[in-house]
Amino acid sequence: MENIFRIEKLVKSFGENEVLKGITFNVDKGEVVSIIGSSGSGKSTLLRCLNLLETPTGGHIFFHGEDIREGSLSLYKYRAKVGMVFQQFNLFNNMTVLQNCVAGQINVLKRNRSDAEKYAKEFLKKVGMEQYIEAKPKQISGGQKQRVAIARSLAMDPEVILFDEPTSALDPEMVGEVLEVMRDLANTGLTMLVVTHEMLFARDVSSRVIFMDNGVVVEDNVPSIVLENPEKQRTREFLSRIL
Repeated sequence: MENIFRIEKLVKSFGENEVLKGITFNVDKGEVVSIIGSSGSGKSTLLRCLNLLETPTGGHIFFHGEDIREGSLSLYKYRAKVGMVFQQFNLFNNMTVLQNCVAGQINVLKRNRSDAEKYAKEFLKKVGMEQYIEAKPKQISGGQKQRVAIARSLAMDPEVILFDEPTSALDPEMVGEVLEVMRDLANTGLTMLVVTHEMLFARDVSSRVIFMDNGVVVEDNVPSIVLENPEKQRTREFLSRIL
């Protein structure tokens, strides 16, 4: 398998508080890796470090063998390759759905407007949002906003998408529509890292599940082992609480 990410001894501290304590794992092309754990275990910080929204305190993040902390990769180009979908959607409220999906393509990928719009419409159709292209974010539901955010990320032709608890800000009835889109994406072979509390998604869609606790990787294995027959007591305690 082709290795996309290699994360070695990644550390992140905020002042005295060490949130990531030497995280090491790999991600291969086409894998869907779900990252689970209680709040405060470092999951979101890990994703934000992978996308350099947070600067790691120590360790290495290799993307196709290049250490992204050494700065030889342009940050904009790197972020186009490594998309991110946030909890709170992060759409531009003053732009339409279509404009939200076009802006990054024009500014970062330097696509012309007509190509960018064509791409945007293709991906908005894929996530079931093509009839809302003229709507502003305040006119659509949370689930619809998240689907637009996914289309916006896809329009950048990413190799990987990082999903940071993409359903946690949604009403329960909207969770399903977003998970459905993510399930379809996983079937296309897109590499995905998903911080999630949705255990059924982790079990049914992931190729691997990582359980984090207190800034370390406690368990990293196929879903059937981590979720149904975990090796570590700490994982068993966590699962017994949430299942």
